[in-house]
Amino acid sequence: MIRKYLKVWWLYTIISFQTQLNVRWGLLLFLIAKILRFAMYILFIVILLTETRLLAGYSLDQMILFFLSFNLVDMLAQLFLREVYRFRAQIISGNFDFYLTKPVNPLFRSLFGGPDLLDFITLIPLIWAIAVFINKLELLNLFSLASYILMILVGFSIALSFHILVLALAVMTTEIDNAIMLYRDVMAMGRMPIDIYRPPLKELLTFIVPVGIAMTFPAKVLLGLLSPSLIIYSGLFALTLFYLAVKSWHYALKKYSSASS
Repeated sequence: MIRKYLKVWWLYTIISFQTQLNVRWGLLLFLIAKILRFAMYILFIVILLTETRLLAGYSLDQMILFFLSFNLVDMLAQLFLREVYRFRAQIISGNFDFYLTKPVNPLFRSLFGGPDLLDFITLIPLIWAIAVFINKLELLNLFSLASYILMILVGFSIALSFHILVLALAVMTTEIDNAIMLYRDVMAMGRMPIDIYRPPLKELLTFIVPVGIAMTFPAKVLLGLLSPSLIIYSGLFALTLFYLAVKSWHYALKKYSSASS
């Protein structure tokens, strides 16, 4: 089954990339804009930390590591889940009816049907930059690296769950654009460690709206600042959220009225 869906995903990837290549200048401009946006935010952090030396107790190199880790989770979500942004058109056009009649799981099709390979291109230098800062901060050991990868997966799982919830909302209401933008705006609060926020906002972003878990905890575990209890809590939170998201999707399908009804 897994092998089958990997082949299907690869086919979707090839088709999506061929579509993007139809407008090559647009592809190039989008890539340049993405790199400039990333560079400008790094410059902002450098200028900020040049004046203050420390921010919420973190040095410049540590703050950059937090920002790079945020981008890794965000970029993985953008790479694999880009099709969610196009889902509303499938609902209002009636094409979603065909998703339900195909042998491919409709949730899989709605999530992974249009990967964005531009994010894969920028993912390679991002991982290299993270490796450079891990080495610079002397954080490289097997346990911390394994914990970091685990927390990146937890962060991606949380992002995946939110995208499923957005799909469920779209099935029931045809609304998706505002919901996905709200998700991105909230998650953008994790560009810097949530320690910069005052209570109770800090606790809210950690234990209720899991921005801290998804975006801040990966770098924290690498720096040795995350307790085992919080690591366990993060995993349980991600599993619970994923379960509720899938349940919401199945509930939405039961309430779905097709374009022909």
